Amino acid sequence: MVVAHVEQNTPATKNRRSMSKKKARTAANTTQIDGDEEMSGVISPLNSNNTAEDDELMIEIDPTPALEASSAPSFPALPASVTQSALKSETRRIPIPPHRMTPIKKDWINIFSPLTEVLGLQVRMNVQRRCLEIRTSKATTEIGALQKGADFVKAYALGFDVNDAIALLRMDDLYLDSFEIKDVKTLHGDHLSRAIGRIAGQDGKTKFTIENTSRTRIVLADTKIHIMGSFQNIKIARDAIVSLILGSPPGKVYAGLRTVSSRMKQRAL
Repeated sequence: MVVAHVEQNTPATKNRRSMSKKKARTAANTTQIDGDEEMSGVISPLNSNNTAEDDELMIEIDPTPALEASSAPSFPALPASVTQSALKSETRRIPIPPHRMTPIKKDWINIFSPLTEVLGLQVRMNVQRRCLEIRTSKATTEIGALQKGADFVKAYALGFDVNDAIALLRMDDLYLDSFEIKDVKTLHGDHLSRAIGRIAGQDGKTKFTIENTSRTRIVLADTKIHIMGSFQNIKIARDAIVSLILGSPPGKVYAGLRTVSSRMKQRAL
């Protein structure tokens, strides 16, 4: 009877021990969870404070000083003495072709006087180098005077009349345009001669008609063509000359010039 009593009590003691171990494990897990929650509760206020400070720093930045720093600075105007000192050292040499040496000697007074009186430049003719030299002086007031004088001499060297070239000194919207017949179409022999004849016309009639209609001046120098005038007028004259080079009859070109001249008159009104 004693042995049977001992066998009945052994499983009960084992169950009690296992139950006590499980309770200890659950208690340890709960303490760990409570500790994690406490740590998270301690860290979260720090993170919230840092984010709030960052937001305040971002809000306090003002973009207006950066815009003011990037705006264009204002500088005072330069005195006239600075521009005059810069103009003293500027010189220009314009080469003169051999076939224009004799005409420039005849028209030297008409070339010399506007350069010195109107622009205040110093001019001399270098016969050995076959070029005309101009430079600024104390009497030069305009910054672009040297360029205007160079354009005037260049226009005369290309074959324009002195009275036509002087217009480059008086007006600012005049330009020079040069091209060759081979730039439009490759022609040789009699075909090239006939193209030049179509541009000039009988006794220069076609060339004068294009000049009067487009208000330009044209120089035919063998296969080279030089046009002087405003930008739009040069385009009108060049289109007419190109059509003649390509083989259009003069009558068709005259009809196109009439329509262009009528449009120009309407725009002027």
